[in-house]
Amino acid sequence: MVKKKRKYQDLEKFKVTKGFRGKSKVIVQLWWIVENTFFAMSPQFFYGWRRFLLRLFGAKIGKNVLIRSSAKFTYPWKISIGDNSWVGEETILYSLDEIFIGSNVAIAHGVYFNTGLHDYTKPEFTILSKKIIIEDECWITNDVYLAPGIIIEKGSVIGARSSVYKNMPKGWICYGNPAKPIKKRIE
Repeated sequence: MVKKKRKYQDLEKFKVTKGFRGKSKVIVQLWWIVENTFFAMSPQFFYGWRRFLLRLFGAKIGKNVLIRSSAKFTYPWKISIGDNSWVGEETILYSLDEIFIGSNVAIAHGVYFNTGLHDYTKPEFTILSKKIIIEDECWITNDVYLAPGIIIEKGSVIGARSSVYKNMPKGWICYGNPAKPIKKRIE
């Protein structure tokens, strides 16, 4: 008897769960058109315009939020950003799940918020998501990767080119791959 080998993944069986995107395919496509035209082509100082467009598509954006035109938002209706926060150039908010950014948070350039993953133990390679939370007064510096499900607690700094795979504690400077708390921000 020949035993049939189990496939690690069979992408022919992959399906996106109904409602996973949070809006219809039409709204998703409309957002991507708006993002790649009106949002992306807006002059640098048109912060109010970009806040307006994000809010129009359901994002919760606080007062005085500065978002650069090259930032990308997969599903803006899953984004919340508090007052006086910044989102830098070429930052990607891959918002398959909710992303909460607190107030007075500085997100530098090239930061990647990844809320999506797949269940690699199932042949249908089921898509999953976990929210990301960045509490108030944090600084996420350049080229940082944020994994699904992490929390960066209040006042923390994540150093350049770090990869964050687990929660980072309140008020610490953290860096590395994987990122680790190195020293208190204020001694």
